[in-house]
Formats: sequence, C-alpha cells, structure tokens
Amino acid sequence: MTSKISWTSKFHVYPGSTMACAAVIVPGLLRSSVGTICAQAASLRLTSGALRHLTLTSIMKSKRKTDHLERTANVIRREVVSAAKVCGAAAESPSVKRLHLLVADKDFSFKAGQWVDFFIPGVSVVGGFSICSSPRLLKQERMIELAVKYANHPPAVWIHNQCTLDSEVAVRVGGEFFFDPQPADASRNLVLIAGGVGINPLLSILRHAADLHRDRANKGSGYEVGTIKLFYSAKNTSELLFKQNILDLVNEFPEKIACSLHVTKQTTQISAELQPYITEGRITEKEIRDHISKETLFYICGPPPMTDFFSKQLENSHVPKEHICFEKWW
Repeated sequence: MTSKISWTSKFHVYPGSTMACAAVIVPGLLRSSVGTICAQAASLRLTSGALRHLTLTSIMKSKRKTDHLERTANVIRREVVSAAKVCGAAAESPSVKRLHLLVADKDFSFKAGQWVDFFIPGVSVVGGFSICSSPRLLKQERMIELAVKYANHPPAVWIHNQCTLDSEVAVRVGGEFFFDPQPADASRNLVLIAGGVGINPLLSILRHAADLHRDRANKGSGYEVGTIKLFYSAKNTSELLFKQNILDLVNEFPEKIACSLHVTKQTTQISAELQPYITEGRITEKEIRDHISKETLFYICGPPPMTDFFSKQLENSHVPKEHICFEKWW
C-alpha cells in the first residue's frame, strides 16, 4: 500500500536537532508516512547520538559519493517540515522534469535562491532541490516550482518515473544562498552566472527581482533593484531551461534585465528567436569582469569546477568576498 501524508499536517524539528526528520527516514520506518515519521521524531526527542547514527544510516543508503544531507549537514534549515502535493508536472527539457507543488502550510516560506529537503514516502534517501519560482508565487498561490534533472539517485528516479499528479511529499527549506533585500537597503546590480540546472536558484532570484521591479513601478516605493545580467551556459539550446521565461523577463524589462545564453555542444540550427541571445562557447572571464563594480553582487550556481573558477577569478579581481555568493550542484 502506498503511504500517504496528512494534507493538513505540520511538523517541527526541535532546535539543535535540525536533521531529525531527515535522519529517521530509514528502512525500518518506511511503512509510516513522512508526516508520521516527522511527528515521531519530534515526540521522541531523539538524543544527539541517536540522531547521528540515524543520519549516517540515511546517508549510507545513497549510491552517490556524497549525499544531500551530508553535504548540507552544517547549513541552516527552517524547523518546519510541510506537507506538499504535486499539482503539475511537465518535461522542461529531455533530461529535466518540472514540478509544481502546492504547500498549504501558512508557516512555510522561503527566500529566493533557497532549496528544499525533499521527503518521499517509501524512499529512504532525502532529496535536495533548489526552488526556481519566486516567493511571490508562494504568497499568492501557495505554490512552489522545482526542476529536477534525471540521475541515478532515488529521489530523482522517483520524480521522473513514479511521481504523478496528487502525489504527496514533504518539504523543508534550507540554504544560505539567497537574495532577500529589504526596502531600505542600498540598490545593487546583480550578475547571475548559471551552468546547467544551476539555473534553478538563479531563476528564483531573477523572478524575485522582477517582482521587486513591478512593485517599485506600481507603488513608487520598496527596494530598488539595479540592473541584472544573467549568464547561462548549457550543452545545447534544448538543455537551456526556462529560456522562454527568461526572454519574457528580458522583454518586459529591457532597460533592467539582460541575458547571455551560452551553448557548448550545439549540433542543430539555433532558432531565429534565440539567435540574438546565444553565444557558442563557454562563459568567459572577460565577460564577467566587464560587469565588476562596487554596486554589483555576483551569484554563481553550477558544477563545482565552474563555480570554483568564477568565484576565484572574482576574488582575484578584488571583488569583496561578501559580494560573491555561490552554490554548487552535484
């Protein structure tokens, strides 16, 4: 029988035990729903030693060299674990599936750029996926959007092969990579550098910045975002995710938002619509260096070698470390 999550449930992890809910998803408990498992974790008040043992057990279940829980063990997470229901699914590219999740819990919130721990009933490994929608979509429609690349990893396999409309999961927000300016903060330009599915958190930031632009235009107040330049590289145009969404924002805010889309292994003809925005070849150091200023923040997300390269190059160009934000995907 397929486990179910109570749609109205809400669960908390005790302070100091932020891995509790993730840790207790082990084979002996798979007959329980995610909601029941999380509730048990809270009610048992597991000792730190038990949590360490269970966390290691969950990590060992992954076939990957490093697991999401292991990589993010020291990263700040919210205490709320919220039930979510799949309300939309579609192929974003040949290798990436897009999900819309309805999260009814009013205490669930996130900052643009953050990710979620992704709990699946019957799957012992916890996924970690960046949110690609804006906080505004959650506020207005109680919905978040994810885009998951296929991989031989249990959560990704489940999303691509088993997930259906109305599938129920649970999510918890975490991450220290985000853009969350306050109204009185100084205006900043943004340079977003993405590789592959590393576009996900940067699209969330781009969408949030667009929402801030709209607020400023409509109300004449609120945070003033400067210019935004997105550099985005993928193997070919079919793997450039959300390209129409990106171009729509460029066209809506031509004086504020610009993009440079790079393809490294294109073998087919590039469409006339995309052609003005496409560069064949990798993003170069010079392109990024041309946007350095004291008012600019740099957000980088992509494969570790790419992230390491650009963050190091920016440091060598005397960009303050506090102006360089990066996150690696694996």
